[in-house]
Amino acid sequence: MKPKLLKNNHDYEMALEYIASLMEQPESDEINEEIELFTSLITMYEDKNHPVDLPDPIEAIVFAMEQQGLTRKDLIPIIGSQSKVSEVLRRKRPLSLSMMRNLHEKLHIPTEILLQAPTN
Repeated sequence: MKPKLLKNNHDYEMALEYIASLMEQPESDEINEEIELFTSLITMYEDKNHPVDLPDPIEAIVFAMEQQGLTRKDLIPIIGSQSKVSEVLRRKRPLSLSMMRNLHEKLHIPTEILLQAPTN
């Protein structure tokens, strides 16, 4: 298949099928470059036509806590007092810049997520 910009769903599906066929072939530099090229084309098409919304900042904090086995008490050094932690998680207090920095550094939550306005 000749590489070209993916302009519609048919092109997209054909590119996916082509990559699947490449994956079945023995590995070589040429095959790897072809896979990389078509992966880039597919990613460009998906980013343009199927953008993924970033998660809500509070939901991201809760998810990070669950993944890392943290409790609300573990957030006190990151966010501030126990009351601040509670207010943030209940959406009664907005995240401050210092809270965002700490959450990014300690919990590794991307800044673009933390900078969004929380939903609801």
